[in-house]
Amino acid sequence: MGKTFSQLGSWREDENKSTLSSKPATGSKAVSYSSTGSSKSFCSCVPCEGTAGASFVTCPTCQGSGKIPQELEKQLVALIPYGDQRLKPKHTKLFVFLAVLICLATSSFIVFFLFPRSVIVQPTGLNSSTVAFDEADIYLNITNILNISNGNYYPIMVTQLTLEVLHLSLVVGQVSNNLLLHIGPLASEQMFYAVATKIRDENTYKICTWLEIKVHHVLLHIQGTLTCSYLSHSEQLVFQSYEYADCRGNASVPHQLTPHPP
Repeated sequence: MGKTFSQLGSWREDENKSTLSSKPATGSKAVSYSSTGSSKSFCSCVPCEGTAGASFVTCPTCQGSGKIPQELEKQLVALIPYGDQRLKPKHTKLFVFLAVLICLATSSFIVFFLFPRSVIVQPTGLNSSTVAFDEADIYLNITNILNISNGNYYPIMVTQLTLEVLHLSLVVGQVSNNLLLHIGPLASEQMFYAVATKIRDENTYKICTWLEIKVHHVLLHIQGTLTCSYLSHSEQLVFQSYEYADCRGNASVPHQLTPHPP
């Protein structure tokens, strides 16, 4: 019986020794812990030494001084310290200021160049005229000039011309032409147009045919509309002029009157 107790006591001492020897020694460089929801143990971000049978990769948050198990590399969250320089990039305010400045400058240039400006239509007077008579009518064919000025920084297209010629408040001629006149940015062009008129008035007929009358001029009132298109936009420009035409000969000296105010 005494031998049995002595054997039992020695077995307990051996068991206690083996249990104490399984604890890590103070000052060990590797600390073993378990992740939440997993039975696998792995080393923290300190140098792991003496661990056999496991593969490790460099810990991204320990500045290369620690390792983590390779099989848990995609399951761990990398933490960056608050004082890390990667969270404080240099010249941030300068970059933001430059970006805002570039955006403002770009938008200002776009608005400046694409802002619609006026297209000016100015009648320059009569270029030439021809006249013919029958027993009661005067057939007067005139050719006029329009000056068109484009004040925009992009080209425009003149697409249509519509006008009426009046004599003594009566319409004596009409024109409606479809055009394709290209005018470049900040450029001016001249456009010629011809109008055939038929005047039936006894007094005007006498003025144009009687030799006793020294002045053979007819006053014509021209009012028209010019259609321009640019930037997928169409605009109608109204113009008018008062012009003298020589109804005796086949030539007229260019002469223009200033339009009367309405």
